[in-house]
Amino acid sequence: MATSKKYFIPLESNPELFTELIHKLGMSKRLAFHDLLTLSPSDSELLAFVPRPALALVLVIPAPNVYRVLIDEEEKDIPAHDKKGEEEDVMFYHQTIVNACGLYATLHAVSNGDAKRFVEPGTHIARLIEKCTPMNRAQRIEALESDDELAAAHASVASRGDTAPPADATIEPDFAYMTFLKSHKSGRVFQLEGCRKAPVDLGCVLGEDEDMLSEKALNAVKKFVEEAGKGVEVGYSAMALCIT
Repeated sequence: MATSKKYFIPLESNPELFTELIHKLGMSKRLAFHDLLTLSPSDSELLAFVPRPALALVLVIPAPNVYRVLIDEEEKDIPAHDKKGEEEDVMFYHQTIVNACGLYATLHAVSNGDAKRFVEPGTHIARLIEKCTPMNRAQRIEALESDDELAAAHASVASRGDTAPPADATIEPDFAYMTFLKSHKSGRVFQLEGCRKAPVDLGCVLGEDEDMLSEKALNAVKKFVEEAGKGVEVGYSAMALCIT
């Protein structure tokens, strides 16, 4: 997955830590991550605990070696995403920093859709999104790898998790973060995962009044997760980025 020699401490799947990270980067305090205990639209009681609207979902799933192999096979004929600006339905960051999949999932969540309306002017995330929007794939990779302020924000949050940091930071974790969100341009639902070549269109289009906890969105995400292992059992934990 990684082509650089830069290594981060893995970010624990904890909504409080993810919320702290986006606030450190400059997102409005009106946005926060919340635990999402189900992907089933019929579980109305569990969904009722999550504020609406939900702008993005961040999932973490087991990613053993076979998962990477399956992605490589799935994408062998797919060109790497190299679009920029108005060419993109969603803004995509290709991951090269080892153990930073949680950070890339966060950046995908706040760089797209209605979440962009909650970027505070003059903040680091505002400058980063503005800088990266007209850039191609290689330029975005360089921008993130060389961003010391981004690295510092991530490190300050990742070091505070309940899980001890790995003894060897060069070993990639056996889990993967991914983001699901609604395009502000087309209403289409995409899966974004930095280790992939490109965003994945889930074939679902949401209306203006439908968020990522709507029945259509949850069914599309649930179907993707169930098929992610191609026969290998896949569990998950999930968070929703919501307006509070």
